[in-house]
Amino acid sequence: MPPTSLELSTLGHRIRHQRLAHGYTLDELGALVGVAGSQLSLIENGKREPKLSLLQAIASATGADVADLLSAEPPNRRAALEIELERAQSGSVFRQLGIAPVKVTKGMSDETIESILGLHRELQRREREAIATPEEARRANTELRLKMRELDNYLPDIEKLAEKQLKAAGHVSGALTHRTVSIMAEKLGFELIYAGDLPHSTRSITDVEHGRIYLPPASIPGGHGLRSMALQAMAHRLLGHKRPTDYADFLQQRLEINYYAACCLMPETASVAFLQQAKKDRNLAVEDFRDAFGVTHEAAGMRLTNLATTHLGIRLHFLRVDGSGAITRVYENDDLPLPMDVTGAVDGQIACRRFSARSAFSEQNRTTEHHQYTDTPAGTYWCSTQTGTTSAGEFSITVGVPFDDARWFRGRETQKRATSTCPDESCCRRPPADVAERWSGKAWPSARVHMQMFSPLPRGAFPGVDDNEVYDFLDRHARSGATP
Repeated sequence: MPPTSLELSTLGHRIRHQRLAHGYTLDELGALVGVAGSQLSLIENGKREPKLSLLQAIASATGADVADLLSAEPPNRRAALEIELERAQSGSVFRQLGIAPVKVTKGMSDETIESILGLHRELQRREREAIATPEEARRANTELRLKMRELDNYLPDIEKLAEKQLKAAGHVSGALTHRTVSIMAEKLGFELIYAGDLPHSTRSITDVEHGRIYLPPASIPGGHGLRSMALQAMAHRLLGHKRPTDYADFLQQRLEINYYAACCLMPETASVAFLQQAKKDRNLAVEDFRDAFGVTHEAAGMRLTNLATTHLGIRLHFLRVDGSGAITRVYENDDLPLPMDVTGAVDGQIACRRFSARSAFSEQNRTTEHHQYTDTPAGTYWCSTQTGTTSAGEFSITVGVPFDDARWFRGRETQKRATSTCPDESCCRRPPADVAERWSGKAWPSARVHMQMFSPLPRGAFPGVDDNEVYDFLDRHARSGATP
């Protein structure tokens, strides 16, 4: 394999270092080794690769070893600075600027080169931090959704890894306990520590140096999610994740750690056995699946999307919709007509108000699942929806299947039926002509402005995380011996 330009540059610097150390001019050394001084200059500047015989002659003339000349280490600090500058100016970040590179001369001081390098380092740091524009983020999210659709939302390698880790920790059946999660962490060389002063921008922090995973206190509201957070932190190590290189990489890693946590909380072998029996009994229900493994309704619904197609032969869809009707989480491989923008993005779009995901908000009894058939341009779908409330407002969780597969689910006997013709705006977005005419020019609503409309996409390899807070936290706990 031919040497790279940087390897030739390093070689050239080492030859020049040896020449100057012996007080030779280019012509003087050239005469000793049998080449013109101009040819030797090209070699020293990394513009030409010398033959091995010439390298041997240069080594002999300067009293050096050929191996020393071929070393990848710059011969001195000045050479290291020049090589780093050459590397920076040959990189894509600098080339995109369309600026001519700085030419290093003998009279240029080390301080000047260091100042230029400082600008390059800052430019590269900002490039790494600006993970994505909102448009790029939406595109990456859409591409990942379509990729998982092709895979039926099933990742067999992570399924096997989770079962292996559970077996090593002694987990056999039933809901995964906090104690077993702690054992799983210990086997990876980590201790779980519940700290009340976690930075507000983080869910957990892993101190790789000291083998600690910091989590919120177990007493916080919704503490059942601590198992999942701990498992997600472990997954980064088990899956060999590196610092995200772009937003797509960040999303892929997040998907994988969430998937791993779900596999541990609802192991494939036990989950499939449970679901296959429920299908045989024609009694599939998300709430039963949820209760069998002690997880949230949303977690059970999402886990069903991992397993239903591969193991039960059922295509399905999953929706999380907030009180305003916006879709905040979505998966489908059953061709449910979903609203999307011109880029194909679904997240943030408003779901049809005829869908069960939205009509369930008007139900009087919202402690049980709401069942509904919906006729759409793509066919009829049966859906099961559960509503809930958080500090951010109302939300609904929906799992649905095409009409023919409703026979496997409890709630299929429902008489509730709706018709949706979305994306036709006359379905639910455009008011009836007589109503529009009645109120034309007579109404002036005051719009609720969502502040996220003006929020820039969080910067950084881990978007939204405040590095200062994280490092202060780690320093504080390292000094105190990890005492919360």
